[in-house]
Amino acid sequence: MEDDFDFGDKVPPAVNRMGNVIRDGEARGFNPGLIVLLVVGGLLFAFLVGNYALYMYAQKTLPPKKKKPVSKKKMKRERLKQGVSAPGE
Repeated sequence: MEDDFDFGDKVPPAVNRMGNVIRDGEARGFNPGLIVLLVVGGLLFAFLVGNYALYMYAQKTLPPKKKKPVSKKKMKRERLKQGVSAPGE
């Protein structure tokens, strides 16, 4: 039995890791799942970076919040808690 293998000019197809046969003339495009992941990830990243940029801009440009004025009733109650008598009593 000499070499019975007679392949001639035939080349066996390559097999990738997933077990799919890759043919030479087959057009290969991008994976649709990867495209969706990149688009959604890019939009999320742009949203987060944009929010951070707006937050930093607002911190620099907007004036600090004004505190609400304390009502006379609350001031009177605080003075009584501290032991200071309110004027007029």
